[in-house]
Amino acid sequence: MYSIEIEVMEEHLDALNHVNNAVYVKWMEDVAGSHWKHLTRNYDLDHYIWVVLRHEIDYKAQATLGDVIIGKTRVGDSKGFTSERFIEFYKNDQLLVKAKTTWAMLHRSTYKPARIREDVLQVLNPDN
Repeated sequence: MYSIEIEVMEEHLDALNHVNNAVYVKWMEDVAGSHWKHLTRNYDLDHYIWVVLRHEIDYKAQATLGDVIIGKTRVGDSKGFTSERFIEFYKNDQLLVKAKTTWAMLHRSTYKPARIREDVLQVLNPDN
């Protein structure tokens, strides 16, 4: 799994003084974008962009100011023009949030769906 580290700042908190659920959605996009950038660092795939079709999120525990959160992600099934991504956020070894997002790959120039071909599949799932 690919991971990033995030420190909880005051602007991440809601009225209950824990990380707001909308912040987790932003972090999900951040970790996914960072992972795509990492995967494609040696490939010319800038002509594609990704947009979210669906989020499924389970909130398990809360994080508060100063906590260090680890966001982990991996790619699931990819077919047609869609790809699943699984994301988890942890504080120490405690699972805070578990999510599955369905992304659609588009042509950057037209915003039309782009079929995920073998070259992109090899980047998304390098171990297969």
